[in-house]
Amino acid sequence: MTSNELRATSGLAAIYSVRMAGLFMVLPVFVLYADVLPGATPFLMGLALGIYGLTQALLQIPFGMMSDRVGRKPLIALGLLLLIAGSVVAALSESVYGIIVGRALQGAGAVAAVVLALTADLIAEERRTRALAVIGLTIGVTFTVAMVLGPVIDRSFGLAGIFWLTALLGGVALLLLYFWVPMPLRYSPHPDMVPVPGGLRHVLRDAELMRLNAGIFILHTTLAANFLVLPVMLVERLGLASDFHYRVYLPVLVLGFLLMIPAVILAERKRVLKPVLLGAIVLLILVQVMLPSAYGWFWLGLGLVLFFAAFNLLEATLPSMVAKAAPVADKGTAMGVFSTSQFLGIFAGGVLGGWVLTHWGTTGVFGIGLLAASVWLVLGLMMAPIAHLSSRAYALPFGWKDSVAELNALLGQMGGVAEARVSAREAAIYLKVDPARFDEAALRAVLGRQDHADASMRRPPAQGVPDG
Repeated sequence: MTSNELRATSGLAAIYSVRMAGLFMVLPVFVLYADVLPGATPFLMGLALGIYGLTQALLQIPFGMMSDRVGRKPLIALGLLLLIAGSVVAALSESVYGIIVGRALQGAGAVAAVVLALTADLIAEERRTRALAVIGLTIGVTFTVAMVLGPVIDRSFGLAGIFWLTALLGGVALLLLYFWVPMPLRYSPHPDMVPVPGGLRHVLRDAELMRLNAGIFILHTTLAANFLVLPVMLVERLGLASDFHYRVYLPVLVLGFLLMIPAVILAERKRVLKPVLLGAIVLLILVQVMLPSAYGWFWLGLGLVLFFAAFNLLEATLPSMVAKAAPVADKGTAMGVFSTSQFLGIFAGGVLGGWVLTHWGTTGVFGIGLLAASVWLVLGLMMAPIAHLSSRAYALPFGWKDSVAELNALLGQMGGVAEARVSAREAAIYLKVDPARFDEAALRAVLGRQDHADASMRRPPAQGVPDG
């Protein structure tokens, strides 16, 4: 990468992680305040925990679409300001109602798609995959850090301290946005990265994509519902004060992550994504059966390790499956709908989990996860085998800009190319390829051929006008 691309990647990854850390640090501690927070009921605690998912879901796609017209940085700045405002409201609140309002405002800064669009503006197509890999790795690490850091901050500064830290991190992200992340030369539409209006109809009618969307919805419904009872279980069943919950979360998250890695490698290298997905869903079902009766360090610890192993594996493989299944022209829209489903799941898990906790207690909450995961298993069994394809994006050479149809036909005939889309307007080429059969050198030869022919036909410009 160039120095500007390195700055863009590091800065945008940091902005992405700051938002996630602020939203997830409360997850392992919030329910422990149910007895001391004025106005708190199990339902309202669940609503406060999940409400940010609703505002994220409602605004995720509109923010992405708007950024083509109003610019990336202004929208990201607006999202960060909303995160800061919501954090301050929640920090100053003296009742559960104020925290609900604050969490809703935090979620309203739904700029994930805009961050990805700015990444695409600043990183050349050939190197964009590396930047996205860095951002993806940052997201995974941030979730783990947030789960451990939340109890640590709570120990010294309480729940309000977590919200104040989130506001501070939002301010740091604003500084990074304007003083570290470069300004793009131009904003371009990126249908492979962000939603486009015309793609929604196609994505919502695609049965395979909708099964994957249902999966991420169920996964995050289960996560949010489980965390309405897991922190209390650590107190009641282990006798562990909330100050020391990080001693549980750190090892179980690390072990869960380590267990997940071999499965991800197996799924991709051996092309067994669907069997690995089904195995992870079965593991999630077993954990929902196991946890209600898990007592003592060993059994509760084992249940949490298996839960996070299943969660991390599903969280890592589902986006990859969506990218493989989505039409190349609608990949950004497919990912936008997928993210919306994820945040709706967090909202549903918080609200439904809080309601069930009121009426049926801890066992009922795990029953939600068991029922939801069982439905997911049925949907997973109905899925078609996943085609192991990769999405690639390339800059469109100048010489091909007037021969888009010809280039599209040539690319479609190349070995290993499953789908091709050439856009003169975006000056980009979008491919879906089989990495085992795709010949990158052959593609370069095709793209360079017309450029050389075009260059040989150009005449010296008349009257000093630059050759365009």
